Amino acid sequence: MNTYQPEGSLLLTKENSRWLTPEGLRRAQECGRILEGRALLCDRNNNLVVDLGGLRGLIPREEAVLGEARNIAVISRVGKPVCFKVLELGDRILLSRKAAQLEAADRYLAALTPGDVIDARITHLEQFGAFADVGCGLVSLLPIDAISVSRICHPKERFHVGQAIKAVVRGVDLARHRLTLSHRELLGSWEENAALFSPGMTVAGTVRGVEDYGVFVELTENLAGLAECHEGVRDGQAASVYIKSILPEKMKIKLVIVDVFDRPLSPSPPHYFITGGHISSWRYSPAGCGKVIESVF
Repeated sequence: MNTYQPEGSLLLTKENSRWLTPEGLRRAQECGRILEGRALLCDRNNNLVVDLGGLRGLIPREEAVLGEARNIAVISRVGKPVCFKVLELGDRILLSRKAAQLEAADRYLAALTPGDVIDARITHLEQFGAFADVGCGLVSLLPIDAISVSRICHPKERFHVGQAIKAVVRGVDLARHRLTLSHRELLGSWEENAALFSPGMTVAGTVRGVEDYGVFVELTENLAGLAECHEGVRDGQAASVYIKSILPEKMKIKLVIVDVFDRPLSPSPPHYFITGGHISSWRYSPAGCGKVIESVF
């Protein structure tokens, strides 16, 4: 198992709990082990007080974040898991989140190459993409166009904060301790997704685009079909659609809308065709199709 998991991965494990004793913390200090606790509060000096299972630790402000320790970056950890290494034991238990992050950057991020499939956890969502913790609180960007082949208006249509996901490394920026991520390559090619359906089926989908010439309906995160125009259809609505035909040579699925209706936004967990290892290249388009969609790492 990767030692440098997104924050929260260790917190509730028996292994982590075994170290949260005076003797365990002493041994953790000696061997440089990374542990996790929950930040209970941020004091008036912007130091984090951490619950160590009956004990209390302190992460000084300057040890809270690798890089610029902006106040918002510190106070936003309150109530959340924080990773740390033990700096000092005595009248106070001094901890460093920055030391854990620096080790993760030096030993984990530096060893990654584009195409590696890694674990990540969504930390926040913006119109242009999702940010994800790739290990020890080191956050990287997943641009919106790399989330799935099927287009979306906002990452909240795919993810929620705190969600564990898989991601592909697109780039490594060691100077900033960041990665650039992708996600769509893990969700299957056109053929892999189309194989889940056959003509004559009526299935559920989501409206992803309304044009003068038809309505795009998403069947899976990496597969959409085109239906004839239908009155009153809006982006984001749920739809039941009849599958008329599947045309691999044109990378098209022809649909007929049976019904559309509103439903609360509730993203389903991603269905991954790839869950680990390394991808050198990935092709979405079927062989012989004139339009080529691919990624090369």
